[in-house]
Formats: sequence, C-alpha cells, structure tokens
Amino acid sequence: MKRYLLPLALGAVVFLAPSLAHAQEKPVLNTAPTVPTPAPVQPAPAVPAPIIADTARLRPAATQPQPAAAPAGALPTPSYNSPSGFELPEREQKRQALQQHAEMYSKYFVYTGLGLGYTSYYGISQFSFSMSPAIGYRVTDKFSIGPGISYAYNNYGYDTSINTTQHISASSFGVKVFAQYMVYKQFFAHAEYESTRAEFPTYYSNGAPTGEKTSIQVQTPLLGVGYRSQISTRAAADILLLYNFKDDYNSIYPNPVIRFNFLFNIGH
Repeated sequence: MKRYLLPLALGAVVFLAPSLAHAQEKPVLNTAPTVPTPAPVQPAPAVPAPIIADTARLRPAATQPQPAAAPAGALPTPSYNSPSGFELPEREQKRQALQQHAEMYSKYFVYTGLGLGYTSYYGISQFSFSMSPAIGYRVTDKFSIGPGISYAYNNYGYDTSINTTQHISASSFGVKVFAQYMVYKQFFAHAEYESTRAEFPTYYSNGAPTGEKTSIQVQTPLLGVGYRSQISTRAAADILLLYNFKDDYNSIYPNPVIRFNFLFNIGH
C-alpha cells in the first residue's frame, strides 16, 4: 500500500501545480493597487518679467495727411497752366523762365536819375546836382526810349581880389528824351537830349560877377555808356558816364557827367 501512495502523491502535485500558479496571479480582494512612485520634479527656471515699453515715446510723430494717390488709369486733372492736364518735362521751368523774362522786360518802366558834376576854370568853379525822372518804353528787349523832365542845381564860385570866394546859386528846369541800347550783357549805350530853361549869373564888362542871375534856354546833348546791376526781376540800378557836347559858359552839366539811375518795371 505504501508502495502506491508515493506515486499518487507525486501525480497530485504535478496536477495541482498549474492551478496554484494561476491562483497567485489573481488580485487579492480588499487591497489597494500598487502606484508607482513619481520621479522628483525639477523647479522651472526663473523667467524675467517682460519689459513694458513707453508707448508714448515710441509713438511716431504726427505727420501731415498726404493726398491720396490717383488710381491707376485715372485721367490727369486740367489746371490753369496745363489745360490738358498733362505735365510735359521741364514745362514748369520754362513757364517760370518766361514769367521772369516778362517781369524783367515789361514794356514800361520808371527811370529816375541823380547826377553830380564839378568843374573849375579861369577862377570860376561850378558844382552841379541834377534829378531827371522819366518814363521808359521798351521797343525791344534791348532798345528803349522815353520822355522825362529834369531839375538842376548849380553853385558857382568866383575868386575875388581879396582872396575870398563869392558863391551864386541857380536852378534850372527842363524836358528831355532819352534812348538806350543794351550792347553786351549789362553794358549799354545811353543818348539824351535836353532843353532847359536855365539860370546863370551875370557879369560886369571886366568879367566880375554882378551877383544877379538871368534865364536863357539851353540845349544839352549827352552821350555815353552805362552799366546795369539787376536788384530783382523788377528793379535795377545803373551808373552812367556821359559827355556833354555843349560844355561852355552856358552849360548846366559840366564834363564829365556822372549819373546814378534807378529803374523800376511797371505793368506786364
């Protein structure tokens, strides 16, 4: 009997071994599931606070509103200077040049002159100051003519026998015509003819002045050159050097005649 019990026990062990293995894999009731231990968390690096910019300082400066661009294919807008609306190259420059030329060479201008002169001969000295305003008319850009009036002041000095000088003043009024021609750039030729009712001192038979004056009609032809300095498109200053072809005892403009004239354009 004992001989049979040992083999039966070994067979039972072999038979029950798989069942016991499966039983150990089943979860045990009333026990909590196993939770894995979490890994330690590393602290996050510190992030600097954002810099808030001063929007008032960064705000762009206010600008003037720009006109909206014309849409593509839009027709040009006509204007006074461009009736068709098309602006050709250099049209504006040419228009300005023509306007400047028109201002510089308008048909009419005022021509005022100041004259100085001094001469001395045979013990008689003469100082002369004159004004001669005129109205000029440009026949062309180079040639001008015009009428005017004149006033001359003369002071005569006479040496006496007692080493003193006697002075006599005289005034003269006249009318004139003038002509100018621009020869080269700012240089011009100037011609003038004047008829003047002039005052002169009277003399004794021995040549001594009587201290009184008499009036006679004097004709004065002047010819010379001048230089013009342009002040603006409408104003200029001239200096003239003229020669009096009738410089004698009855002359009111002793040679050389130096004048300073001012020109002002008027009209269009």
